[in-house]
Amino acid sequence: MSDAAQPTAAEVRAAAEAVKTALDRHLAAVERRSGEDDPAVYEAFNELAAAAEAYDELLYDRYDEVTPFEIPGAEDTLPPYTGPEEPNALSVLIRRDYAVAEPQRLLAQAERIEAADEDSTDAEAASTIHGALGILFGEFEPDEIASRHKEFGLEEGDSTLWVTAADEPAEPGEWLEAPFEGVDPQSVVCRFDVSAVFDDDEPDDPDDPEDLEVLEDELDLDEDEDLEPLDADRR
Repeated sequence: MSDAAQPTAAEVRAAAEAVKTALDRHLAAVERRSGEDDPAVYEAFNELAAAAEAYDELLYDRYDEVTPFEIPGAEDTLPPYTGPEEPNALSVLIRRDYAVAEPQRLLAQAERIEAADEDSTDAEAASTIHGALGILFGEFEPDEIASRHKEFGLEEGDSTLWVTAADEPAEPGEWLEAPFEGVDPQSVVCRFDVSAVFDDDEPDDPDDPEDLEVLEDELDLDEDEDLEPLDADRR
C-alpha cells in the first residue's frame, strides 16, 4: 500500500477509541442481560466485532501490526433462535459452488448420457457448457454429483447448509419461485459451512517430510478410489 493510501495516525487512534467504546457497551449489555438469548447482547457483540475488525485493518495498514483478536465466523454469530420450541416442520437450505475445471470432461460426460438416452431429442445440448450442466443435473441427484464432481470435470468451492424450523410445512408450490428469499435467521436451528478459508490442513511445504507424506497419502487415495460407473438408465 502506498503512503498516500495509508490511514492516518488519527484514524487508527479513532478506531481504537471505537473499540473501547464498543467493549464498554458489550460489558454493560452482558451485565444487564435478561436471558441466555438477549438480543441486546447479540447486537453489542456484533458492534464490538465490527469495531475490532476495523481497528485491526487500520492498524495493519498504518503500522504493519495486528491484534490478538479473532473475529468469529458467521456460524458463531447467528442471531438468537426464536423459532418454535417443538417444530412441526423444517427446511434444509443447501448451496454448493463449483468451478468448471475441465470443460471437455464435462462435455464428454454429457454426450455419453445423451447417447444412451433413446428418448433424447436435443443432441446439440451436450455440445455447450450450459447444456451439458443441464443434462448432468437432470440425470444425477445433487448429492451424487457432490461425491463424483471430479469425474464430471467440476471443482468444489464453498458450501453451506442451513436447517430452519417452522410451525407448519409450507403449502405445495408456495416458495418455488423464490426458494431462498424470506429466510428468517432466527429460525435457523443449525448451519454447517465448508470453505477453503477454514482449511488449515493443507501441506505448506512440499520439501517437508511430514507434508510430503500427507501429500503422498492423498495421492494414493485418489489413485485407489473406485468410482461407480455412469448409469445411463438412472433417472
